[in-house]
Amino acid sequence: MKRTVNRRLLALALAAAVCAPVAAQNVAPFTVSDIRVDGLQRISAGTVFTYLPVERGDTLDATRSADAIRALFSTGFFEDITLSREGDILVVNVRERPAINQITLSGNKDIQTEDLQRGLRDIGLAEGETFNRLSLERVTQELTRQYNNRGKYSVTITPDVKQLDRNRVDVNIVIVEGKAAKIRHINLVGNETYEDETIRESWESNTSNWLSWYRRDDQYSQEKLSGDLEKLDSWYLDRGYVDFNIDSTQVSISPDKQDMSLVANVSEGEVYTISDVKVTGDTILPQEQIEQMVIVRPEQIFSRRLLEATSERITTVLANIGYAFAEVNPIPEIDRENRTVALNFNVQPGPRVYVRRIEFKGNARTSDEVLRREMRQFEGSWYSQAAIDRSKIRLQRLGFFESGGVEVQTPRVEGSPDQVDVVVTVKETTSGSFVFGLGYSQLSGLITQVQLSQNNFLGSGNQFSIAAQRNDYLQRYDFTYLDPYFTDDGMSLGYNLYWREFDQSNYNIAQFSSTARGARALFGLPITETDTVSANFGIESNEIFAYPGYTPQEIVDYIDAVGNRTFKTWSLELAWARDTRNDFFQPTRGTYQRVGAQIALPGSTVEYYKLNYQYSKYWPLTSWLVMRTGLDLGYGDSYGDDFTRTVTGPRADCPDEEESCTVTLTASGLPFFENFYAGGVNSVRGFRDNTLGPYAYATGSSYRQPLGGAIKTVGQLEFFFPRLLDTPAARVSAFVDVGNVYSDTDDFDTGDLRASAGIALQWRAPIGPISISYAYPVKKEDDDELERLQFTFGSTF
Repeated sequence: MKRTVNRRLLALALAAAVCAPVAAQNVAPFTVSDIRVDGLQRISAGTVFTYLPVERGDTLDATRSADAIRALFSTGFFEDITLSREGDILVVNVRERPAINQITLSGNKDIQTEDLQRGLRDIGLAEGETFNRLSLERVTQELTRQYNNRGKYSVTITPDVKQLDRNRVDVNIVIVEGKAAKIRHINLVGNETYEDETIRESWESNTSNWLSWYRRDDQYSQEKLSGDLEKLDSWYLDRGYVDFNIDSTQVSISPDKQDMSLVANVSEGEVYTISDVKVTGDTILPQEQIEQMVIVRPEQIFSRRLLEATSERITTVLANIGYAFAEVNPIPEIDRENRTVALNFNVQPGPRVYVRRIEFKGNARTSDEVLRREMRQFEGSWYSQAAIDRSKIRLQRLGFFESGGVEVQTPRVEGSPDQVDVVVTVKETTSGSFVFGLGYSQLSGLITQVQLSQNNFLGSGNQFSIAAQRNDYLQRYDFTYLDPYFTDDGMSLGYNLYWREFDQSNYNIAQFSSTARGARALFGLPITETDTVSANFGIESNEIFAYPGYTPQEIVDYIDAVGNRTFKTWSLELAWARDTRNDFFQPTRGTYQRVGAQIALPGSTVEYYKLNYQYSKYWPLTSWLVMRTGLDLGYGDSYGDDFTRTVTGPRADCPDEEESCTVTLTASGLPFFENFYAGGVNSVRGFRDNTLGPYAYATGSSYRQPLGGAIKTVGQLEFFFPRLLDTPAARVSAFVDVGNVYSDTDDFDTGDLRASAGIALQWRAPIGPISISYAYPVKKEDDDELERLQFTFGSTF
């Protein structure tokens, strides 16, 4: 009995000793016959065995015990780990860290939630991952640093962890951003040659001014300040101050963390000139050709900007013939005694590179073939930076992707220094859908529409549309199909069938109505990367209905002179267009112009022609301002014989108050139903749609009826603010519109031009495009029909 008690006491003592952390014990080694893991909830025992550096049959001692504990702790899965022994069985006792059930961010406005969540994932703080309180503390520090870099020093980050059942937690991060500190003073010390205001013209940081509400340039940011200091250094180096140096910078903040003062101490030094310029290295191309690209010359004042431009010109030329990784290093030899710099442009072309593979990512709907046919860089051919840049622009102009939604990367092929892959990543946007909806515009009134429209039909890049539309002045049924790549060389072919009933009296023009039906065949052929010619052949029957006493006499006389109210037309339209814009929805640079000539062919009821010229150019003035200049010109006339007819009957213009008289009517010039019109949201804003130009009164009508004219001239100057709204789907602009229409060349007078100025918003909303403008007519006549606030919206594609 006594021996049994002693054995039990000895067993309890050994068990108590082994249950303490093995690393702190000096336990007699033993051979592990089996391993058991206790305390697991989510993690499998197999995962523990994978990381545990002890197996059955191993001898466990204090050193290996410590190694085992360290290996398991390094996984990050456990909060506590102890080793114990039951006979020859090693027992691993663990307490798991909880799993993150949900992460909630609130209060963040300056930094988007998606960006914050991406940063959290990078440090392992994501839903479904193991929760580590140390990671949460790092998140707090990192978020505080990011907000401080944006000038928000009063930001508070409050994390809260809520325990849930089954060893889970919810993490809630509450952010109180506070206000960004404002820059009150910026001082440059040591600049003797130039004034502070001159040097700081291009800086992003500035003291408060009348544009700060838009530019936000008075909000302090460490990133902006670093960039401005680089601009300061470049500003002096571009003017020959080779020895310029920023000696020190001081940033001070007020006690309430709302006001900032910036001080930079600089040393200007002396102005240096260029003494000699040469090109060395393997130029690949003839030495003389490379030397022609050098834009710096001896005796010029040294300019780092010109050095960089020279290097870029040479590398661009080499990149276009396959040397994708060419480097041009300008090596200066400075003579401080004579204040001169000798330049040596050393060319290192590297290996000639060809493209192994072109890969597309993100095109869930659009087929690879549609994208590949827009590429000007080909697989298996030499790398060309110009071809890649052109390919990107062509993809952006398809209209299938978000603005700026095309990115191109050229990673090297591992193990092959002479190969790269071209990876094109796109972000698709809505290119059409089935629409059953309502819309409204001030001109059209209530719009009801059923339309199946797809600019990227089944991902093929073809355009397909079938529509039925009804509003105050129009009933329309339309079918259109266009294949932009009917042939491999880019010839487009399309068809259009339509029927429309048009009541012009509700369209702000003369009171008459028409019923037209027709068909057209559309052809297009690219002749260069930016130029396209197109042809349009159509057949149309247009029946005109005039209302005696309400339709202007000029229109009634034209119909009577022709002797037929149904006008049949065989038309041919030829056009040339050049498009160098960099984006489909919101271009910031480039030009679009189109010249078109439409002719009613011989055999038509009326033989006439129309000429039209459209021009639009985008000028990127700064990162926050883009200017657009636009022009829309039109001219039309008849080329066949005039129609002359004598009629007898009651007329309002009979002499001597006679009820009936005989008159000779003549129809000449452009048919009235083909006249040009101006005024409205797409023309001269601030004036009612289509109301500018010639007009008439009917005998039975007391309001003026616009007639349109054979000459149209509209010019626009518009300034877009791309950074005012933080979305690629909307933009705000300020504009000046000028224009009018005239009955013929004899009537043209620049003094009759109308003008307006105002602001506009264009938004590609989920319900359809929305356009709102407010214009103030700055040049008008008393009888003009004004409409300062104009808008249109609806589900159109």
